[in-house]
Amino acid sequence: MHYKLALIGFGNVARSLAKLLIRKQDLLKSKYDVTFSFTGISTGSHGYAVNPNGLDIQKALELVESKQSISALSVLEVNSSLDVINNSQADVIFENSPVNTQTGQPALDHIRSALKLGMHAITANKGPVVHGYGELTVLAASMGKMFRHESTVLGGAPVFSVMREAFPLAELESFKGIFNATTNVILSLMENGEAYDDAVKYAQSIGLAETDPTNDVDGWDAAIKVAALVTVLWDTPMTPQQVNPTGIRGITPEMIARAKADGKRYKLVCSAEKVGNKIEASVSPQLVDSTSPLYGMMNSSTGITFRTDTILDYSIVLSEKPGMKGGPVETAYGLFADFVNIVK
Repeated sequence: MHYKLALIGFGNVARSLAKLLIRKQDLLKSKYDVTFSFTGISTGSHGYAVNPNGLDIQKALELVESKQSISALSVLEVNSSLDVINNSQADVIFENSPVNTQTGQPALDHIRSALKLGMHAITANKGPVVHGYGELTVLAASMGKMFRHESTVLGGAPVFSVMREAFPLAELESFKGIFNATTNVILSLMENGEAYDDAVKYAQSIGLAETDPTNDVDGWDAAIKVAALVTVLWDTPMTPQQVNPTGIRGITPEMIARAKADGKRYKLVCSAEKVGNKIEASVSPQLVDSTSPLYGMMNSSTGITFRTDTILDYSIVLSEKPGMKGGPVETAYGLFADFVNIVK
């Protein structure tokens, strides 16, 4: 079967996804008899393009990576992401516009519009999961389509799908993990004697931290991931404001040195626990010792431990590989996996 794909957002993650799909196209054809074409692309600063018969994706990649507009590739005049969605005739939309932690917009409207047009919707954007999961899931089901979002937490690791498919009817009691690679890099460097400001600059130099690292160091990126997990896994809406995170700015070299002397280290710990009918969630720097699965997660490693009524502790860890800092390729794989699991 042939699938027409629309990419809303064409940043590092979406371009990595396009390259991954191209690399895997022979396997998709041989294993699942699936072929695809790209019929719509929306970018933040390089224009919009639509061609229901298929865009030249290699040319689109070249243009954006050389900071040129893709508009000349379009056979229709389109001036917004919604124009692209409405005119692409896509079967699947990948929504990867910038995250809005406060409202989930405009990603929420993008996905809503796509589902109403009969498209499957896949996103790495945490905003619409936190602010619209219930509505979007019901809407997708009513259209006989799927809304998937594996990449929103821990990139390409199977976090949501593990609970959905591998642990049927298991009751989640709690989870605990490290969800933000940037703060983990900063704390790891500080443990090795680096000053906080220098550690932040290093995280920025390798592309982990933004020019303004507030969302990472103040815990908001971690908080929206906790909120997304709570919202989906417990079917209990939660916002990052309810998580009310505490970041790592208050961790001093002296605190880290004392912890190290005691055989402990600081981590920005993300956790949630079901207590009666309530969910208690937090993001805060905590001391962990060598008995904790979090203790060995250094540099850009991240991970999560689930506790259920049937399987006591089940951990997923994304370990840093030499020369690799995670990021777009891992996140793109989560989008790709969602696509494969929908079409197969």
